[in-house]
Amino acid sequence: MSAQIEAKPVEQTEVDIESVRDQFYKEVNFNNSMEARITKQLNLRPAPTPSIEGAAAPPATSADQLWAALERAELDQSQARRGRIVAFAQSEPAYASFDVLRTKVLKSLKLNNWTTVAVTSPEPGCGKSVLAVNLAFSMAKLENCRVALLDLDFRRPQISAILGPEMARPTADFLEGQSPIEGAFVRYGDNLAVSAGRHGVKFPAELLQSQSARAAMVEVRERLGANVVLLDLPPVLGCDDVLAFLPNVDCTLLVIGAGLTSIAQVRRCEQELASETNLLGMVLNKCWHGESHGYY
Repeated sequence: MSAQIEAKPVEQTEVDIESVRDQFYKEVNFNNSMEARITKQLNLRPAPTPSIEGAAAPPATSADQLWAALERAELDQSQARRGRIVAFAQSEPAYASFDVLRTKVLKSLKLNNWTTVAVTSPEPGCGKSVLAVNLAFSMAKLENCRVALLDLDFRRPQISAILGPEMARPTADFLEGQSPIEGAFVRYGDNLAVSAGRHGVKFPAELLQSQSARAAMVEVRERLGANVVLLDLPPVLGCDDVLAFLPNVDCTLLVIGAGLTSIAQVRRCEQELASETNLLGMVLNKCWHGESHGYY
């Protein structure tokens, strides 16, 4: 036995546009007044209404334009020898070592989608700054690999002395939000931008964990468009600068001084770094290279 359903025509009703419009505005006013009462009860500030008039947005600058606008610097060969920069000296025994290190680091960065690498050591004298500079120049030799190198060791900044004091820039002012990114970097060739100051700051740990420092790092990654950001940080032991800044990095490279760093120091650094960030690896520095006696 089947039931038959009789379809009835839908009655056409005339819509009163004016009454619908009045009802809409009543509901909107009711919702606004309710929001105002709730906001007042919770002691909250209502969100500001965005205004287009009078809001002058900064001009959009592409990474290519910003990169090209950076002041260009030339690497003086005599200064490079004094600073132990061997990334362009193929006769140096350490030349190939930095290329191997470059390949291993870039492979790990690509595999994990990382960009920012902190370079540190257990204590002073391990050669982390020299290693960071050579690694940066080695990476910059690759096509389409833009590298940003920042000296964030505000206790004993060394990179400006390695590259020459004339290239020093106000890195601390940039992290404090007092200097634009264009004035905080110089460019070597097509692929390397360096920001390194000559002097330290009074409260380095407070600066490194400040909100302005975090914003500066975001600006380096987004506006400068670097494929790799290398950060020369202070030694791990003896201060809290590194631990304060680790939330801003993807991974850390630990430089160990041969004949200088003890196994206990290495283990302590490994534990502290592994608990806060990704430990990319360890580099044994200041080693003798067989018969050639290359020192790195």
